Amino acid sequence: MQVFLASTSPARLMLLRQAGIEPRTMAPAVDEDAVIAAVEAAESRRLPADEHVLLLARRKAADVASRVRADHPDFDGIVIGGDSMFEIDGEILGKPYTAEAATRRWRAMRGRTGVLHSGHSVIRVLPGAELRQADAVAEASVTFAADVSDAEIAAYVASGEPLQVAGAFTIDSLGGPFIDRVVGDPSTVVGMSLSTVRRLASALGVSWPDLWNRG
Repeated sequence: MQVFLASTSPARLMLLRQAGIEPRTMAPAVDEDAVIAAVEAAESRRLPADEHVLLLARRKAADVASRVRADHPDFDGIVIGGDSMFEIDGEILGKPYTAEAATRRWRAMRGRTGVLHSGHSVIRVLPGAELRQADAVAEASVTFAADVSDAEIAAYVASGEPLQVAGAFTIDSLGGPFIDRVVGDPSTVVGMSLSTVRRLASALGVSWPDLWNRG
């Protein structure tokens, strides 16, 4: 049983490797901003965080699954797509991208609790059969330490780590010591809820141990 990860995220790749799976990876050809803008315009509303991440996870998985089927007709396995967003007091926070934005965000997040929403889409690809798909959203709350100093924030931002991650933080690397508590599946905050992916794979008839391919 093979696995394609519809992502080039180092965190998602690391999680699967730690769980005994060495996936193949493919970057989805999905314009995330355009997808969200089109759906919101068509429905005349702003998508809440859980719908936002699930929509993008589905589109990413579907894009890669279609390319896998075309390029690898003998592929027998699953494609995993994901997307994450951090929400605090109703405000959705994606990747900050700049040091200035990351610094403002960390100063505002000290001592507060937010929710990391992670969308998951798993597609079963089997030669000669129709694609089957299962989706779900996992959530975990994150509480930041109230005593994080401006100097610590500056050093963390200067490391570059928070610039390219949802919410501007990690729990499995340099950002971990600045977080007091996580409620929910910790892997959700890292980038993907492994327990959720296991349940989705099971719903498609795939046993998780059958995916183990690392020594």
